[in-house]
Amino acid sequence: MRNILIAAACATLLTSAASAADNPQLGKPASDALPPVELTVTLQDGKPVCAPAEIRLPANTDVMLQVVSQANVPVTITAEGQFEQGHLLHADGDLIHVMSEKGYTVKANGHGTLKLRTLDAGEHSYACTANNRRDAPFVGKMVLSPPAS
Repeated sequence: MRNILIAAACATLLTSAASAADNPQLGKPASDALPPVELTVTLQDGKPVCAPAEIRLPANTDVMLQVVSQANVPVTITAEGQFEQGHLLHADGDLIHVMSEKGYTVKANGHGTLKLRTLDAGEHSYACTANNRRDAPFVGKMVLSPPAS
């Protein structure tokens, strides 16, 4: 009985993750391209550093964000509004959605993939914060430009 319940829960989770890609609240993406982007997390003097410091992406487009952590502590990645309001379409790997829905924590030396719909065009900050050094976040820039036609 327990195995049946676990299987049913997994099937429900997989079904809801697949339907999230067709989020009617977001509408159709501005571009059909699905550019992959890698974000690497390291530690320097005990503080997180994320690379690239400036991420350039097409606005209102689905992207695959590959997160690779070389840090030996968990690090939380945040970007105002980016992980909220249904913009996150799928997550897997060593990533944990934080309770505030404002970001994702990557486990120590972990990696994972976030599929998300980028926000509207403009410049936004993103941050990488070590869970043991919340007073010293790394702050980078996310530049979202209208996709090429």
